[in-house]
Amino acid sequence: MFKNRLLICFVLLTCLFVCGCKQNADPNANLKNDIQNNKNESTNITLNDNSEKKPDPPVTIEDPKPSQEPADKNYGDYDNTKYSWYIIRRNDHQPPGTGSKLAELSTKYRAVFLGDTSRKVVYLTFDEGYEYGFTPKILDILKENNVKAAFFITMPYLNKHLDLVERMVNEGHIVGNHSVSHPSLPELSDEKVINEIEELSVAFRSKTGQNMKYFRPPMGEFSERTLAISNDLGYRNIFWSSAYDDWDVNKQKGADYAYKMTMDNIHNGNVLLLHAVSKSNTEALDRIIRDLKSQGYSFGTLDEIN
Repeated sequence: MFKNRLLICFVLLTCLFVCGCKQNADPNANLKNDIQNNKNESTNITLNDNSEKKPDPPVTIEDPKPSQEPADKNYGDYDNTKYSWYIIRRNDHQPPGTGSKLAELSTKYRAVFLGDTSRKVVYLTFDEGYEYGFTPKILDILKENNVKAAFFITMPYLNKHLDLVERMVNEGHIVGNHSVSHPSLPELSDEKVINEIEELSVAFRSKTGQNMKYFRPPMGEFSERTLAISNDLGYRNIFWSSAYDDWDVNKQKGADYAYKMTMDNIHNGNVLLLHAVSKSNTEALDRIIRDLKSQGYSFGTLDEIN
């Protein structure tokens, strides 16, 4: 009996020993379990955070602004239909109109053919393709009457008559751009249109230190393309709201004719075009200015036109 009890105790002790060895076979087992549990918890937290995070706002990259330099711009998409500026006269000294397409283009490109029509003001402009000996007298008359005008010159005029151009500048007149060689601009390439305008401006600035900011298309011929080019170059195109056939030096009809043609068509906001090669204009100019002033008209400048 005693032996049997000893045997049972021995067996129980042996079983307890074997179980203890198996449990302690990997002393890091608990640590590994803890690490794995922490990893699982960390993974779950990360996944939950990512699922709740709002996506970053998309990065907006603005397209570069197109160059405003005409030389870098393609004007092939612009209409190049050639137009010749004209006016539709009205009676009783009312401001004239023009064709619907011309009015549309002049509005779109801020071209000027009328000034302030709410008051009796005249803007006196002269075209100077070449000199015929009358400009000194015209400048004298303007000075005597304290009237400022705008003179649109070409490159030959600038080169041959710099003394007169300097006098225009010094006496407070505007000198505008009438192109290098007076061509029909719609018939030229983009590059040549740019050169016709810019070469004159560069030469004028070099000789006078002043900038040109107004442009009058030669012969009043233009297209949407040429308006866009000159506008992008920084010029305001200047047309007119009254003029007459005064440019032919061999067909001058006298001072009375020049006076009548001018005075019959005067109106509020009148942008008046006269050619300085005209003997008739020169002889009538002082009388025109004095009589307009007596009728309550004043003389404005292109800088005053909005």
